Amino acid sequence: MTTKLLLTFAICRLIVTVGLTVDPSELLLLGVDGQLSVDQFDVETASLDFGLLTRAEPMAVLHPGSAEDIARLVRAAYISSHGFTVSARGHGHSINGQAQTSNGVVIEMSGGSRRSRLGLRKLDKPQVSIKEKHVDVWGGELWIDVLRSTLELGLAPKSWTDYLYLSVGGTISNGGISGQAFNHGPQISNVYELDVVTGKGELSTCSEEKNSELFHAVLGGLGQFGIITRARIALEPAPQRVRWIRVLYSNFTTFTGDQEYLISLHGNPYSQKFDYVEGFVIVDEGLINNWRSSFFSPRNPVKISSIGANGGVLYCLEITKNYDEATADTIDQEVEALMKRLNFIPSSVFTTDLPYIDFLDRVHKAELKLRAKGLWEVPHPWLNLFVPKSRMADLDRGVFKGILGNNKTSGPILIYPMNKSK
Repeated sequence: MTTKLLLTFAICRLIVTVGLTVDPSELLLLGVDGQLSVDQFDVETASLDFGLLTRAEPMAVLHPGSAEDIARLVRAAYISSHGFTVSARGHGHSINGQAQTSNGVVIEMSGGSRRSRLGLRKLDKPQVSIKEKHVDVWGGELWIDVLRSTLELGLAPKSWTDYLYLSVGGTISNGGISGQAFNHGPQISNVYELDVVTGKGELSTCSEEKNSELFHAVLGGLGQFGIITRARIALEPAPQRVRWIRVLYSNFTTFTGDQEYLISLHGNPYSQKFDYVEGFVIVDEGLINNWRSSFFSPRNPVKISSIGANGGVLYCLEITKNYDEATADTIDQEVEALMKRLNFIPSSVFTTDLPYIDFLDRVHKAELKLRAKGLWEVPHPWLNLFVPKSRMADLDRGVFKGILGNNKTSGPILIYPMNKSK
């Protein structure tokens, strides 16, 4: 009875604040396992995203206790005579306010610390199948927690994003691309099965064989075809360590030519290819030693002027080779053989070895540095583009050497080579 009285008060407060858009009885009848909240802290958190370019204050926030909670809420919105919107929010990295709503309810899919303060149980922890080499995870689970769970059993997902503090449902609603994509494909190519709440509030299981149309619509569907509540992710044996190498180029054509050569090796035996191929553009003297380039030693900073960059622009190729104790004695030989085919600036080779989890979680360390300086909770405009090979030279001339070369920029400019077949 106490719970109903509190919730009634909360809904009445909504009516006073925003006007009657939802029949209070409809929400009272949901009977959720989690909590429907109008707490100001919850509302404020749900009104923002990582980009900090848009703001939309919801009427309420749902902390789900189960997938059925989400289905009940979406079903109520679908059949409501007044109508209200529902938006799923993982870690708030969706674009253009997609995870926000000003006339409805935001579902907080992640928010582990907030759930603890509310006394709500943690939703199902990752369930690893060693035999089948897959893991079942809650849609709001963060990739860093998936990694920690699978590493306990010597396994890891095959494909990643550079930043691991993102939700599983969020990245596979977009694609999930990083330097492993040339070899394994993006994250959406490594999903076996999904549980999805559709726009009618139906909870459906889908895969390549079952409800395949829904399965392929949801993967990379930008959240427009349903809310992912569970994903079954492919796993592989996890390496122990990573040889991480960065080399520099002053010629864009040479740089992209080497990237294309490296991703063409994806079908080769393991010893004859790298495990990660990425790169970034350096258009300002300071950027090569900034947070993205913290790989380089502060005691030995790299100077663009000392390398002779063409038009003040350098290109950095990032590559890694995974290994463990059993293959440590051959790693030098394998890397040397692969590097012989590349045409980087000879004096620009920078190498380090580190544990596998430290490499995958490298951006979080940079985040902590920026947070300490008050530079993380600031607006983050972001642009991702798929550019065909035929137009890359135009992009270099017009953007890298043109627009950005004539203007200071403090953000990273990443270049991901992709195999279309993946």
